Amino acid sequence: MGTVELARRAWVVQVMGLPVSVHLRGPDVRTDAVAARVERLFAELREVDATFSTYRPESVLGRLGGRMPDPATAAPAVREVVELCELARARTGGRFDARRLPLPSGGVGFDPSGLVKGWAIGRAARWLGDLPDHDLCLNAGGDVLLRTGADRPGWRVGIEDPDRPGRLLDVLTRHDGAVATSGTARRGAHIVDPRTGRPATALRSVTVAGPDLLWADVYATAAVARGADALDWLATLDGHEALLVDAAGRVGATPGWPGR
Repeated sequence: MGTVELARRAWVVQVMGLPVSVHLRGPDVRTDAVAARVERLFAELREVDATFSTYRPESVLGRLGGRMPDPATAAPAVREVVELCELARARTGGRFDARRLPLPSGGVGFDPSGLVKGWAIGRAARWLGDLPDHDLCLNAGGDVLLRTGADRPGWRVGIEDPDRPGRLLDVLTRHDGAVATSGTARRGAHIVDPRTGRPATALRSVTVAGPDLLWADVYATAAVARGADALDWLATLDGHEALLVDAAGRVGATPGWPGR
């Protein structure tokens, strides 16, 4: 007998300044109950944006104007993000430092956006994580979180060639975990080295595959900021593999990158 084709459904919403899509495979994807869960997921992401957006003057961070929230008085979610940013700074040797980033309004200050996206997607995914017999792909502007049940096919994730938009550099098949890409292809040299304040230009893109979207995204961003020795550093990260393209168009990968 052949494999039973699972029903599929997708939703796309513009939130947190980027397109976020939910892709589900399973028997109940056309039901109102599942649609209600998806709407709760998007509602949570809107709440995160209302708190953490540095582009909205009325948000919690917008009112602080680049100052770091005080963990002692901040709301639990804000305190958690501040603590995670400090952990990310330690894990990356200061290449990811939310305290010293350019602000939309000008100047330099606290901007956790590079961590908040992965953190928020991971939290919001819980609205769909306990659906029996369903597989999930959450795509936030090209960074993806994946969940697949046993004995079902994995998701195929395309890695875009930063020098040829619309063409793929590689394709991964993954059942679970996350894949995140940072670089200059879509938004130019928007990533800075926090130690110098200068744009990071040595790498065109870094893609990191790992178990958790928050850390895959943080490590990809830190690797771009790190520059020339990023591949050696990425190879030291347990449970993570990476593919990168440098400014000259050369492609490199960690030893365990799938299909290398």
